[in-house]
Amino acid sequence: MTTQNDRVGLTDTFASRRYFNKFEKITGHLGSVAAVMQAEGSLSKEEVEILTRYVRGIAYTFRALSMKYLLTGRDTGQFFGSLTMDNHESGFPVATELMVMANDAQQARTHLAGMPTVEALKNQMVTQIIGERQIPTKLQFALSQRLYYEELLRGQVFWARNDPRVEWLSGVDVRRRYLVHWAVYDTEVNLPTIYLMEVEDTGKKAFPNDQDRWPEAQAHLMGQSLGALKLLTIAKGFDESFDDLHPKRLRRFHIGPMYSHSYTRQHGPIRDVLEAARSPEGEDWALAWTDELLTSESVRSERSGWFGTVEREIFALDPFSGRGVETGVTRMERSIILPERPFQVLAEKNPPGFDTVRKYVVSSAGRVLRY
Repeated sequence: MTTQNDRVGLTDTFASRRYFNKFEKITGHLGSVAAVMQAEGSLSKEEVEILTRYVRGIAYTFRALSMKYLLTGRDTGQFFGSLTMDNHESGFPVATELMVMANDAQQARTHLAGMPTVEALKNQMVTQIIGERQIPTKLQFALSQRLYYEELLRGQVFWARNDPRVEWLSGVDVRRRYLVHWAVYDTEVNLPTIYLMEVEDTGKKAFPNDQDRWPEAQAHLMGQSLGALKLLTIAKGFDESFDDLHPKRLRRFHIGPMYSHSYTRQHGPIRDVLEAARSPEGEDWALAWTDELLTSESVRSERSGWFGTVEREIFALDPFSGRGVETGVTRMERSIILPERPFQVLAEKNPPGFDTVRKYVVSSAGRVLRY
């Protein structure tokens, strides 16, 4: 859990801009990494499309926040704060930033209605620069806030809660299969978390069109979207709550933490690697990516009422060293995404525990290699 001491405000203009530029590069690489995962068979085409959508949302969130805090550290005539990030655990903004952003989005139209247009602000800035020979800081601030609200109004950002959506996979009659996906910003560790669940529907009415089951299922899944809960707990709870919805496969992706020698103070081998790498600006980072998967291996019948029976899933747990009971998953894979220079140092140091971690090495040209 993040404490107050793990939070830091980026009050310096250049540090703030470097931070946002860093995440722009990181999120720009994630789509390519997902494509490599698809090519090697660890992600399906549908999963890549959904993950790419959420990753794009994360990128838009950082873009919006970069507009909001564009003038951090400058005298704008009023105090508007600075981005608060979790510099100890996640390297991402604290969850409060996304909650405030969601509230701002609700009032974006009202704010924009009372603001000059982008063109009007730019014209006023030119007039002040040429006519008055002054840096138009207050106008720059007004423009940055307008761009912030415009970005929120587009509505494609990654929110603190991204409610479940459903994609049809197969079947039209008795058994229909859907891919349900949703995402949250985990408030305990300040990280984006994405869920994908394959569901088999044996109800009379198609699941997404059922005005009773679909809203109830959405509420149930959002209520269970806690990083501390095991996938086994989430899947069994869903299975037992809906007699004609059968979770066949549940997957959870944790995006992060982000490590940076310049911005974060996590302990462990990666921090030492980044310190030794002395990477140039924009390449001083590494991003963890954790993939948890739970699959159903068989079905059992359970009595329901006087004469009926329902299907219940039996989930496959990791058979190695009894870890399945501990982790509540069929398998878990840890990956790390990092630029070439930090990877070279990681390969040289070869710290314990990284043999089983997948390494995705990205270049400025957009190339991705896996080790």
